[in-house]
Amino acid sequence: MTDKQFSTTRRTVLGLTGAGALTALAGCLGGVTIPAQANGNGGGGNAARTYRVTVANLSTGQPFTPPVVVAHQSSVELFSVGDPASDAIRELAENGNLTPLGELAESLSEVRGAAIGETPLVPTELPASEMFPYTTTLELETDASGAYLSFVSMLIGTNDGFTGLDTVPLPERVNESRSYFASSFDAGTETNTEDYADMVPPAQALYGIDPEDTGTEGTGMSNPDLAEDGVITPHGGIVGDGDLDPDVYGWEDPVALVQVERMA
Repeated sequence: MTDKQFSTTRRTVLGLTGAGALTALAGCLGGVTIPAQANGNGGGGNAARTYRVTVANLSTGQPFTPPVVVAHQSSVELFSVGDPASDAIRELAENGNLTPLGELAESLSEVRGAAIGETPLVPTELPASEMFPYTTTLELETDASGAYLSFVSMLIGTNDGFTGLDTVPLPERVNESRSYFASSFDAGTETNTEDYADMVPPAQALYGIDPEDTGTEGTGMSNPDLAEDGVITPHGGIVGDGDLDPDVYGWEDPVALVQVERMA
C-alpha cells in the first residue's frame, strides 16, 4: 500500500466530528480496515497478520463513539495517565472529533494498521439501543512490527471523558486470543459541567431526549471558558452537578471489554 493511498483512506474514514447529528455518528464512519503500511521499519519476515477485535460497552449509561483500534510499534503512545492530553485525544474526548487522531496516525510510520467501527456503541439500558448495538467486531490488519494495540472511544455523555487502552500486546500465535478491560478517563482539558449545552449533540439523541425540552442542541466545539490545564486522570464519573442523573447515566469501571484474536 502506498503512502498516498494510506493518507487518502485515513482522511476519508476518520472524519467524524462531534458537531454532527446522530445520523453522522451512525453513517460517517463505515466499517473500515486499513492494511499495514508497506514502508515500515519491521524488516524481513513481516508477513501480514489479521486480528479480530471485539469491543463491548460494559456501562449502563454511557454510549461510546464508534471505536478506533490501532496496531503499532512500541514507541507509539496515544495517552498516558498523569500526562497532558495530546490535541488528538482532547478533540476526541471533548468533541468526538477523530480527524486529528487520523492525521497523527497517518504521519507515523510506526502505526501499522487501524480499523474503525460503523456506529456508536449504546448500552442496552438506553433508548437508542433499539437502533445501535452495544458491541462490534472489527478486522485489523498489521505486520509483525505492529505488535501492540491501542483503542480509544469517547464517552458521549461527558464533557471530556473517554475510554481506551494504550500499547497492550497483540496475540502472537494463530488462534491465540487476549482480553482486556478498559477503564474511563478524564482528559483534563474541560471542566465537567455535566450540562447538555456543553456536550456533543448526539448525547441527547442517544439518551432519547428532545433538545427542545432542554433548550439546547449542545455543541461539538471546545469552549475556551471551560478549558482546564490538567492531565489525564481516572474519570470521577457523573456526580449530578448538571443535567445528568448519576443513577441513570453514571457507570462503574471497567466500561469496555476488548477481545483480540489472531486469525489464520
